Amino acid sequence: MGLKWLARLFSHIARWLTGIEIHPGAKIGHRFFIDHGMGVVIGETAEIGDDCTLYHGVTLGGTSWQKGKRHPTLLDNVVVGAGAKVLGPITVSSGVRIGSNAVITKDVPEGGTVVGVPGRLVRKQEKPDREAQQKRHATAEKLGFDAYGATRDAPDPVATAINRMLDHIHVMDEKMETMCGAIKHLGIEIDTSNLPDLGPCEIHSAEKEQDIEPEKIEGE
Repeated sequence: MGLKWLARLFSHIARWLTGIEIHPGAKIGHRFFIDHGMGVVIGETAEIGDDCTLYHGVTLGGTSWQKGKRHPTLLDNVVVGAGAKVLGPITVSSGVRIGSNAVITKDVPEGGTVVGVPGRLVRKQEKPDREAQQKRHATAEKLGFDAYGATRDAPDPVATAINRMLDHIHVMDEKMETMCGAIKHLGIEIDTSNLPDLGPCEIHSAEKEQDIEPEKIEGE
């Protein structure tokens, strides 16, 4: 009907009563649910599909003042955690889960889970490779590092990258042993005395523990 002033009035009344600000121009699908909605902001050109859920403090915002599509599009069955910011004319595909306080500025593929600042895509392994995990564990013990506690239930992208490095180190180690064996078989001796020890890579203080006095706080 073109009564934009009336729509704006309803928006302000709803914000005053609920703490949720939804621009009248936003397009929202069926069965949209806002849980503990204080601080939720939904921009003018935002589009939300069916069966989506937002928690408190979520922002579906823009990154520019240019006319046209400036806000995100959420397809069906998207869940956005508390405090998350989804910014710009991006598309969050169906079935996506966005972690609390994440900042999303790029498209998210279907069924993905995004966490962190900036948002990083993480996925659970459906069938973990036990043999690969055992090899990683053996290599990690040599290096004095183990990242599996962070990746067992909710894999972190940085820890996953380190796991890939451990896999690579393990394969290279096996190849080097095979090459050294072949060279020795030809009667050539290899000097390995200068190779660094891959024992526990721990950093120790130069001071002994018994020589360290607890920090004194003035006024005690």
